[in-house]
Parts: sequence; structure tokens; C-alpha cells
Amino acid sequence: MIVRTIFFLFLFTLVSCQYFEEEPQKDVVARVNTNYLTKADIENIVPQGASPEDSTFIVRNFIERWARRMILIDRAQVNLPEQELQRYENLVSQYRSDLLTDAYINMVVSKHLDSVISDEEYKSYYEENKENFRLNDVLLKMRYIHLSPDYEGANTIKKHFVDFEEADKLLLMSQSYGFNSSNLNDSVWVKQDNLFTLLPILKENASAIKEDTFTELKDSLGIYFVKVEDVRNIQDVAPLQFIKPTLKQIIINKRKLDLINKFEVDLTRDAIKNNVFEIYDYE
Repeated sequence: MIVRTIFFLFLFTLVSCQYFEEEPQKDVVARVNTNYLTKADIENIVPQGASPEDSTFIVRNFIERWARRMILIDRAQVNLPEQELQRYENLVSQYRSDLLTDAYINMVVSKHLDSVISDEEYKSYYEENKENFRLNDVLLKMRYIHLSPDYEGANTIKKHFVDFEEADKLLLMSQSYGFNSSNLNDSVWVKQDNLFTLLPILKENASAIKEDTFTELKDSLGIYFVKVEDVRNIQDVAPLQFIKPTLKQIIINKRKLDLINKFEVDLTRDAIKNNVFEIYDYE
């Protein structure tokens, strides 16, 4: 009798525990087997200002998508071959490890990476690697002014444009509001194709584009004054000034790789020193 009583007490306790273990939490809004979706999971999915009808629709769709995903995962775990499941588990584990290590390395690098590059370092890297920077486009250093066909004082503008002393530059800049378009900064390299897009007449007179040459052109759209200061052709070595942004990225990336390698070496050395990392005989 006592044994039977103990048995029933044990059975009641077991069933009660299972009941309470399976009883969903009070904030649960959906369940698929032992997977629960809580109110906290859906509290931010409804945009502000949504109507009650829209809110209900959005939440319902979210719950159903979640349920389908959970059901598929459960079915996959039951029906996929064990070897396949293990392969995916390994991939997930590797992905998690990669995320954590990358995040940690990026944090360390961001604290110690020096992004300041001196002119000497730019020049040094450029001279050592200039053969890797051959041009695929024609580059020009040039200035131009496009005037309307009936622009009064065109000859005066032309004289200042050709002379181009400091006083001439200031005068042209003060008058630039009356030009159709202009570029007076002839110290910057520009791609010839971009210039042809901006001024199609230059493409029709491409033979006039020569180093240290002034050209005056006219068409139904107006008068054009063009002065080419310098030219770099396809397969010429790119000017340092033009590829400086590219060099900056290359140098910064190289510093980053060097910093990561040093960090990993130091990390391993410290682990060995502190008896955290050991290699045993594996032969």
C-alpha cells in the first residue's frame, strides 16, 4: 500500500512537472513545438501611426512567417540525414566564430590603426609600384569657358583666359556667373571622356587637344575657350595626384593587415606564456 502510494505520488509529481514545463509563458504569443514567440519579439514590428487593422495584419503575418520557419526547421532536423545536419551545424558554428573574431579584431584595429599618411609615404609607395598604375583613360589638366553666342566682351574674357595671371583669375571668377559653364581649376586631372560628355564639341575636335595648347571653338550653342596644360595617354603611368585616393586605401589596408598579423602573433605568444595554449604530442 505504501509502495503504491509512493508510486502514485511519483507519477503525479512527474506529470505535474511536465505540465508546468510545457505550460507556455504568460507573454508567449505563439508556439511551434518547444519554440516560443513572445510579445517582446514582436513589439517593434508595427510602424508608428499604423491603424489597428494594419497592426493586426502585420503582426499576424509576422507570426505566420515565424511559424513556417520554425516548422521547416523542425522538419529539416527530423528528415535530413545526420551527416548533412552535422555539416550545417559545423557551418553555423564556424560562422559564429568568424563573426566574433572579426568583431574583436576590428575593434582592436580601429583603436590602433593610424590613418595619417605623409607625402613622403605616398611618394615612396608610388615610386616603388608605379608600373601597377597604368591608365585606362586619357587624362587632362585643362581649363575652359563656354560663353553664349552673343556674349558681349568675349574678346576681353579670352585675353584674361589666355594670360591667366592672378588678377586675370580673380576677374574671370567674378564674371563666371555670366558664363554658360566653366572650369578654371587647371591643376586637377580629369578624364577626357567626362569632358567630352560635358562639351561634345571637344569630341568633334579631339585633334585640338594637345599639351600646352589654347583652342577657340564655336558652334550654334556658343563660344568655347579651352586651354590644355597637360595630357596623360592610355598606358601612361597615372599621375600621383590622380591615384592618391586609391593609394590611401591600399596603404591603409596594408597597415591593417600588418596590425592584424602582429596582434595575432602577440596573442598566441601571450597565451603560451600564460599557459592558456599548449600543443601536445600528436604523432
